[in-house]
Amino acid sequence: MPRQRDESGESTHERILRVAAEVFARKGYHGAGVAELGEAAGLKRGALYYHIGSKEDLLYDLSKRHVEEALQRGRVVVDSDLHPVDKLRALAREHVQTIAARRDEVIVVLREMHALTGKRARQLGKLRDEHQNLFARVLEEGVEQGVFRSADHVTVLGVLGILNWSYVWYDAEKGPLTPDQVADRLIDIVIYGELASPRSAGRNGRQLEAPAPVQR
Repeated sequence: MPRQRDESGESTHERILRVAAEVFARKGYHGAGVAELGEAAGLKRGALYYHIGSKEDLLYDLSKRHVEEALQRGRVVVDSDLHPVDKLRALAREHVQTIAARRDEVIVVLREMHALTGKRARQLGKLRDEHQNLFARVLEEGVEQGVFRSADHVTVLGVLGILNWSYVWYDAEKGPLTPDQVADRLIDIVIYGELASPRSAGRNGRQLEAPAPVQR
């Protein structure tokens, strides 16, 4: 039976996931009570459990949906015919766009995944590794083409670390840069440190110029 939706088109389960992200991001997984989650979602305790099963189920569902959607978008980029530099930039843009639009979810996935146990922890860890592997594949492709110098574990985690940390300091509503502009600046730090030679990032021997400084 299809899930009922409210006037905004949001199902009860979607609403629960949305408010859970807000509460978990603000108070942490262990600091958030079931009663508080139910109140935020406009549901009594029994009704909440009917929809989520348990608080850990809720954390898992929220995190799984987030990572799976990121995987779906990332695979489109990785499987495209773009140049490795352009692929890396496109992946970065997708990443920062998600951080800007769904910051609460990002905070929960990055900070609270450790609260998952057993099979849930293993399954989500596998999804996270698959997402990480998208960046590894692009870097490896660049190494094979003589574009990038390395695609080892440290490099991959370094790229993701630079992008992930933007959730701490970047607020798209305050600007002045758009998510794409932030992603471009961050990935330029990586690209200009990873190029095998100054001319590697351009097609047909075209040399890339360093980005112009931000006008303040």
